[in-house]
Amino acid sequence: MTGPAPRRFALHRDLDVSGVSGTGIVAYGVEFPDGTCATRWNAARAQTCCWTSIDDVVHVHGHGGATRLVWIDPPPGRVTAPPSSGP
Repeated sequence: MTGPAPRRFALHRDLDVSGVSGTGIVAYGVEFPDGTCATRWNAARAQTCCWTSIDDVVHVHGHGGATRLVWIDPPPGRVTAPPSSGP
């Protein structure tokens, strides 16, 4: 059985409103084909969390736009060409 692959993302914090996580990439995550997500914090005391949807991840950790969700992988069905090796 084949289907769409999970899609990776990062949570990039531009402003640390809590004073705890810092700025930059604070977590990595994956969105599974059924919409369920998992995040793993990029910290000394990392935590892994499961979420019902990507909207829930952004709602809880977006801090009103202070943290951006940045997709690492292209959308399902969109294939990117491998880098060119020259002429």
